[in-house]
Amino acid sequence: MEDLHLGYALVGSLAVLLATVSSQIRNLPLSEPLLALLMGVLVGPEVLGLLGVPEGRQHTLLLEVARVLLAISLIGVALRYPVRRLRPIVRPTTVLVLAGMAGMAALSAGLAWLLLGVPLALAALIGACITPTDPVLASSVVTGKPAEEHLPARMRQLLSMESGSNDGLALPLVLLGIALVLGDSLGHAALDGLYQVGTGVVVGIVIGLAAGKAVSVGMRNQDVDKGSSFVLTLMLAIAVLGITRLLNADGVLAVFVAGLAYNSTVANDEMAEQDTVDEGVNRYLGFPLFLLVGITLPWSDWAELGWAAVLFPLAVLILRRPPVLLALLRPVGLRPRDAVFLGWFGPVGVSAVFYLMLSHHDGVTDPRAWAAGSLVVVASTIAHGVTATPARHLYRRIAGS
Repeated sequence: MEDLHLGYALVGSLAVLLATVSSQIRNLPLSEPLLALLMGVLVGPEVLGLLGVPEGRQHTLLLEVARVLLAISLIGVALRYPVRRLRPIVRPTTVLVLAGMAGMAALSAGLAWLLLGVPLALAALIGACITPTDPVLASSVVTGKPAEEHLPARMRQLLSMESGSNDGLALPLVLLGIALVLGDSLGHAALDGLYQVGTGVVVGIVIGLAAGKAVSVGMRNQDVDKGSSFVLTLMLAIAVLGITRLLNADGVLAVFVAGLAYNSTVANDEMAEQDTVDEGVNRYLGFPLFLLVGITLPWSDWAELGWAAVLFPLAVLILRRPPVLLALLRPVGLRPRDAVFLGWFGPVGVSAVFYLMLSHHDGVTDPRAWAAGSLVVVASTIAHGVTATPARHLYRRIAGS
């Protein structure tokens, strides 16, 4: 219990400290998740030994914290832009999500197989888990005043919608990977994936539209103020997550769809204030998870990988996404500099932790899965946190030349 209370104190103190200097941090080669991760390593059992998580509880705790964080983050992403402004990017987002996910999963699986020496089935699962673009880490790239000043709106919208969509749509790939590792029926896994995605979409649309209409009526009658409407969007995310869990459906995708449906029914002026608060939550709510990740990093399993522990995450950062974006340059309608920027900024974070823990929950207990996945999460958190600000400045300089 004392560990839990100390965790509360650390997370809360760090959040308050960073909130007071948030504008300065946005102009530094740092990100909030990176600072939380470093704090987790510092207070964890390998350094100061102030905090630890019992081994039997690590996977469940990481799974549920990642699930809730993804849900709340995706509501923030879905409310970031009015739906009418997103219509021009529906087609390129669809191409980027479907073709991009397939390419990134295949490349990541190949790298895991070649560099880690794991069985092909486990490599496929690792590749699927680290494929989704993380909305929490991507938020530090596409939101805030510096991002609005340096990056075109279309690029920010495209990365936001991709990170929102492919988090849930990666589930069928992960289920197929789990089936491969466990020797289960691939046909059954494919049908399960289709059911979960389809049910998640339906639940998200129905609940999102109903909630949006209810809030609009309440605001017109002055029964709901703007602060309450913000809380309602958070409760909407939790409600959709709970309902889809009861139906064994894709809760991550359902929450994002519900947010878009809600967005489409609520007037823009009613959304503006809660959108700003939602973005603040998206920035700071990741602290507990990244602190946990820092505390629970599998140092001994990393050591057993040898030089592959260095080569694999570096290869994933360089080869998982940039070649795919360059190949999709024309279908997505990108300029070369846009493809290079978006090819680099496809971070791996909360969604990867969620799917890796989901795989463990479903029976994949090979420690190499979490060892490989956590290496990429840490590498991405560091690399994308450090390069976000310089890369935005570089993009602006090149675009203005």
